[in-house]
Amino acid sequence: MAKRDYYEVLGVSRDASEEEIKKAYRRLARKYHPDVNKDDPEAEAKFKEISEAYRILSDPQTRAQYDRFGHAAFDGAQGAGPGPGQGGFDPFGGFGGFGGFGDFDDIFDMFFGGGTQRRRSSGPKPGADLRYDLELSFEEAAFGLETEIEVPRTERCGRCQGRGAEPGTLIRDCPQCGGRGEIRDVRQTPFGRFVNVHPCPRCRGEGKVIDEPCRECRGAGVVTRRRKIKVKVPAGVDTGFRLRLAGEGEAGERGGPPGDLYVFITVRPHEFFQRKGTDVYCEVPISFAQAALGDEIEVPTLNGKVKLKVPEGTQTGTQFRLRGHGVPDPRGYGRGDQYVTVRVVTPTRLTPRQKELLREFARAGGDEAPDGKGFFGRMKDALKGHA
Repeated sequence: MAKRDYYEVLGVSRDASEEEIKKAYRRLARKYHPDVNKDDPEAEAKFKEISEAYRILSDPQTRAQYDRFGHAAFDGAQGAGPGPGQGGFDPFGGFGGFGGFGDFDDIFDMFFGGGTQRRRSSGPKPGADLRYDLELSFEEAAFGLETEIEVPRTERCGRCQGRGAEPGTLIRDCPQCGGRGEIRDVRQTPFGRFVNVHPCPRCRGEGKVIDEPCRECRGAGVVTRRRKIKVKVPAGVDTGFRLRLAGEGEAGERGGPPGDLYVFITVRPHEFFQRKGTDVYCEVPISFAQAALGDEIEVPTLNGKVKLKVPEGTQTGTQFRLRGHGVPDPRGYGRGDQYVTVRVVTPTRLTPRQKELLREFARAGGDEAPDGKGFFGRMKDALKGHA
């Protein structure tokens, strides 16, 4: 049986481009692959015919021979190659034949979308993100501030505008790989044509070469600089809060956008105030007389001193609430409160007159027995009795 014309097998014209031939082959290979058409007994024969046609027409040299001599140029010299199930590796059935797929790229391009990784690597690449740790005082975190930080980072070279070449000079396709960024080593084997693909050593996979590198960045397209950046810290931030400054990170590659800068906040502890969320806590000492008789005292807050009324008979550890004297929420959800805990301070050095007044106070309150012993004295005697 005479072989069909290879162009007819793929359904393309004789002046079809390489890309048109490849697209036609992929479409037909998906349609007639035996592992996809297990119920069609003719699928394997069609697949072998398609693969053979593609193997001949995808190579410029063998295509030229076919255009000149037809099938006679390959009769007896080159068969169709093993089909699926006849040795080699098959992407669907494990160990089967290449069946004229051409190379590994063809296999993964057709069935797994391969080849895109290399194309993507030569395209724009976003810059890396940066981190900066900023330490603030308690008050700075509470009220917010605008400050300036200095960050080392890579930036696009101003002399060559990121091209890597001296201004006025050209960037040309790599003559070794033809601008593809990769080198293909082709080997013919009894199982078909094997292609080993690796990055071009001359252009390092970029596909472009620079004859005259930029004097400032030496062809890198980026330079390292220390850049001063203004940072606006909102009121109410706390340790662990993170600010994102878009576009202030490392420069992108091959025209890609820059990364971001993340500022992480750490707040130093305060000697008087403590914080829980947006609320502020503190302790204030008061005297025994203030606790017993009541008083109006001054309490420090973040906004200055305020008056706090201590009612008579206040016990140590009593907590008072000052509404709205806490820390603002950095997201704008109001402001916290301040909680004041009073601690009654016991005097340690009393004058004779003070001692006498306290004894009189104790007698008036019934805290001292007729024998002159107070409550603690009587408790001491009781403990001795049980010793």
